[in-house]
Amino acid sequence: MVSSTMMGRMTSSRGRAVVWLTSMAAPVVLFLTTLLLVNSRSTAYVRSPIPRNPQSSFSNFPGSKKVLQRYPSYPSSSRIGMHPSASAVAAPLEGGLHVPPSRQGGLWDRLDALYRFTRPHTIRGTILASLMGVFRCFLEHPKAFANPLQPMPRAILGLLALLCGNVFIVGINQIYDVEIDKVNKPFLPLAAQRMTGKAAWAVVLAAGAGGLAITKSFFTPLIFNMYAAGIVAGTLYSVPPFYFKRFPLIAAATIAFVRGFSLNFGVYYAVREALGIPFAWNPIVLFITRFMTVFAGVIAVSKDLPDTEGDKKYNVRTFATRVGVKNMARGAAGVLFLNYVSAIAQGVVNPSGAFRQWVMVGGHTVLAALLIQRYKKLEPDSLASIKAFYKSIWDLFYLEYALYPFL
Repeated sequence: MVSSTMMGRMTSSRGRAVVWLTSMAAPVVLFLTTLLLVNSRSTAYVRSPIPRNPQSSFSNFPGSKKVLQRYPSYPSSSRIGMHPSASAVAAPLEGGLHVPPSRQGGLWDRLDALYRFTRPHTIRGTILASLMGVFRCFLEHPKAFANPLQPMPRAILGLLALLCGNVFIVGINQIYDVEIDKVNKPFLPLAAQRMTGKAAWAVVLAAGAGGLAITKSFFTPLIFNMYAAGIVAGTLYSVPPFYFKRFPLIAAATIAFVRGFSLNFGVYYAVREALGIPFAWNPIVLFITRFMTVFAGVIAVSKDLPDTEGDKKYNVRTFATRVGVKNMARGAAGVLFLNYVSAIAQGVVNPSGAFRQWVMVGGHTVLAALLIQRYKKLEPDSLASIKAFYKSIWDLFYLEYALYPFL
């Protein structure tokens, strides 16, 4: 039998470990959040392509020969260039700025490349979902937050784990899609050769291992299993021979599961567990989980709208390449509109008075009107217009989380 003294020491050691990890994680979270608040346009520069380094290529990856035999159209020459030196020439891209010679190859340049490698627009969504999930729980159980410092360490660790998972998923996608990105997204660090292949793998593996370690050590088995499932789904989406990106329905379901169900349900459940509140089904959380799962599915297919050129070149058959940008955009807007209609109808019916009717109905009516307005501005033959439309979908995604605490 373990004595109470020994149990106390174990608890104390665990507490010190949480405090230590939190003290290490807090600066990282603060740094990433600060970068997200900076206007990215002010540093919207990328490098011009430079000769590829033949020492690193997809053909060197384990099992690559079998993949190339089975999928001849898969990019076989994904040579990831080394980080350019300070003498590399910078070039503007899509309205970007030239890199000042004094910053080329410097610390800020490398941090900026790392920042863009994380795909900031997805990080914003993760942070918003996390913060609003916590705020939602606070509104329902304010007494549980009587001592706000008590749940703070686990809250920071949970956010760090989510950010690690986000970086892992978007990072491994960039590693395996580097050749396609040189056509579709040449501004990304690997495609623009601002980051080495080794550095990308180091970031991805560290993020994946770190996130799994945090959730395994400090959260319940259910949260860990959901987190691990998200990591596996993100891997299957990008890594051959699975490469779920090739199958539009599976790709959409994968992203919808990770960013819709796992993120929203998982955060809420984790917060309740950290506060010692017994789990109970919540109609508002069920609504946001359902709504954002559909929304994430729309994002999953809409993200391919600006990428048809590269996807066609490498025979990646997305919905956009199959039915065309115009039809795909119309379908995405239609599904989103129906999603808003269902939210409005649910607010009107308002079973058991679960929702604030004026927020549920009024808020989603306004967002539906914004969707229609932005869809009408879409010019399917203009890449700039397509990108603006896709960005507007993410804007609506963020705005939904602004409504979430007040539903």
